[in-house]
Amino acid sequence: MHKLLSGGPNIFKEGGSEDRGENARLQAFIGAIAIGDLVKSTLGPKGMDKILQPMPGEGSRGTATVTNDGATILKAVWIDNPAAKILVDISKTQDDECGDGTTSVVVLAAELLRNAQQLVEQRMHPQVIIKGYRIALAAARAKLEALAIDNGKDAQAFREDLLRIARTTLSSKLLQHEKDHFATLAVDAVLRLHGKNNLDYIQVIKKPGASLKDSFLEEGFILEKKIGVGMPKVVEDCKVLVANCQMDTDKIKIYGARVKVDSFEAVAEIEKAEKEKMKGKVDRIVKHGCNVFINRQLIYNYPEQLFKEAGVMAIEHSDFDGTERLAAVLGADIVSTFDNPEETKLGSCKKISEMMIGEDKVIKFSGCAQNEACTIVLRGASTHILDEAERSLHDALAVLYQTVQDSRVVFGGGSTEMAMAHAVMEKSKVVDGKEHAAVEGFAKALQQMPMILADNAGYDSQDLVGKLKAAHAQGQHSMGLNFTQGSVGDMQPLGIMESFRSKLSQLCSAAEAAEMIIRVDDIIKNAPRQRDGGM
Repeated sequence: MHKLLSGGPNIFKEGGSEDRGENARLQAFIGAIAIGDLVKSTLGPKGMDKILQPMPGEGSRGTATVTNDGATILKAVWIDNPAAKILVDISKTQDDECGDGTTSVVVLAAELLRNAQQLVEQRMHPQVIIKGYRIALAAARAKLEALAIDNGKDAQAFREDLLRIARTTLSSKLLQHEKDHFATLAVDAVLRLHGKNNLDYIQVIKKPGASLKDSFLEEGFILEKKIGVGMPKVVEDCKVLVANCQMDTDKIKIYGARVKVDSFEAVAEIEKAEKEKMKGKVDRIVKHGCNVFINRQLIYNYPEQLFKEAGVMAIEHSDFDGTERLAAVLGADIVSTFDNPEETKLGSCKKISEMMIGEDKVIKFSGCAQNEACTIVLRGASTHILDEAERSLHDALAVLYQTVQDSRVVFGGGSTEMAMAHAVMEKSKVVDGKEHAAVEGFAKALQQMPMILADNAGYDSQDLVGKLKAAHAQGQHSMGLNFTQGSVGDMQPLGIMESFRSKLSQLCSAAEAAEMIIRVDDIIKNAPRQRDGGM
């Protein structure tokens, strides 16, 4: 570099720094590739788990997590490298968007960058690499759309597709030994929504005890509370008022306010006035014509007694998420004032009863107004197992929900990546100029995915991927890796399928993230803020 440029004037504040050109590019590539290598071993049905140890000093909150979910691992890792943060972001986006494929998207982006780094070291300009990657992405996307199968019109075939997708998603998770059972639970739960865009109607409750296969799907809604003392334990044809208001004595809410009285009679009068006020409030609630009252806050003894006399079942202290979900499921409004009964929308359900799950009593709402609601009750030996089971189930539910929106499916087991790699390689034959090498690099990155899957399973990856390439060269695009036999097999009879939308999102997100990092030629770090208030 020229002397004037290298030793030129420093425009940054003291403590700030700048990395340019090769240096900046190297930092960006190395950081992103390191993130890919971090989660690479968790990919696929034979992926390994990672233990996430909390920071010391986090007390009881900082419990260790055992997981192989890419998004969960990357959320928990503290990262300083800016390029690595881009990959963490695409993993979070994939988790929010599709639920599944959080590890694949990061690993694919890292492999694209690994190949780009080799090309940059051979003095190829980043913009040429990006142009080649865009040509390759278009070819891969066209092939993916050509491979997609759509059974959306045939309800029975579509349900089978959903079950296969759920089994494939769960096969790389903790629930793989009970994947048939959980796949059925997840598919039944998602199909009950009838295409509604609200996964909140599916509630997941974790109860330690018993084993994972004792988990079950309960139609209706379950609230983890007890019915008040002396209340009827079963109510039928329920009209439910859901509220968020104080049901203790309305306190004088002025800081330091006191009431001075000169006799006990005056105290009794104040108490009587408070009771009358509360009685008036309860009367206004009863006038709504409800026979069940559910409050987010506490209900004190006196109003509870009044509800009992009026024949209204009162349930107190339902947690906030529970109240929101319950109101949606019952088709009710959450009310805070009770002056206009005609404007208040009551919820309805056929039956409210108490049931036991393990050693806990819970309240079950059957035949809700929004009959799409259901509750999946997870059982398991420990809280770690239940937490990981919930994460696995969330992934399955999210990917099924996306498939209901877009009913196209593709084959899994590395077959789709290999078919796309083959299509990109064919495309590279007609690309002239330097871009040819970049298009080839994109194909090699896609071929790495089945290679990593085989490596994680402990098989000979070179041998298996060689056979897979040969099969795809002959046009057998449903051929993928059979992990039970350790061989190449047809994915169709094995029933290994994935969501088209999830695959497309993985491909596009990884390519866009890689492109963004390849463009980097300058990293500027600001001076750290001074702790002593100095500027």
